[in-house]
Amino acid sequence: MPEVTIHIGGRGFEVSCQEGEESYLHSAAKMLDDEAQVLSDQIGRMPEARMLLMAGLMLADKTAAVEDRIKEVEAELAEREKELAELRDAPAPEPERVEVPVVPPQVAETLAALATRSEALAQELEEKLQPAE
Repeated sequence: MPEVTIHIGGRGFEVSCQEGEESYLHSAAKMLDDEAQVLSDQIGRMPEARMLLMAGLMLADKTAAVEDRIKEVEAELAEREKELAELRDAPAPEPERVEVPVVPPQVAETLAALATRSEALAQELEEKLQPAE
């Protein structure tokens, strides 16, 4: 089992850890040391046990806040997953019906006849209005 020296609050501590977990131990010690440094900056020198206790409590408080936030996010995620499942399970919407108006052939024929008649009348009118040569 490897022996590792960690530094917290300016003090060295010899601790053992499982093989391969040295980096995790150093990371955890760094977090604890950061909290101890905050305490040291605010309060000054204090007994080792008290410093470790207070730094541990500060980390525990942060951890509790993170755990609460994780629970909130998990609840929100569960709600979104439920909505998504409901949307997936919902029947597909009915296809939208689009009606295209169709002009009956009789109307087209009647319009064509009216156009021809209008052109004929316009031609007659032009001929009558032209001065005689």
